[in-house]
Amino acid sequence: MIAVEVKRRRIKKKLSQEKLARLADISYNTIVKIETGSTPNPGIKTISKIAKALGVTVDELI
Repeated sequence: MIAVEVKRRRIKKKLSQEKLARLADISYNTIVKIETGSTPNPGIKTISKIAKALGVTVDELI
């Protein structure tokens, strides 16, 4: 599940949700919704931005 993977990798990188949002150039609320599962299927652009900010591939997140 993408929610678990994003959160796990964010914590591993010692990033706050706010910092990840800034690095990925997406809103803080989007990160929160993804990590809590409120947005279980974020768009590919969003996933790509998060993956880039975390230094991983899209495949590694999904």
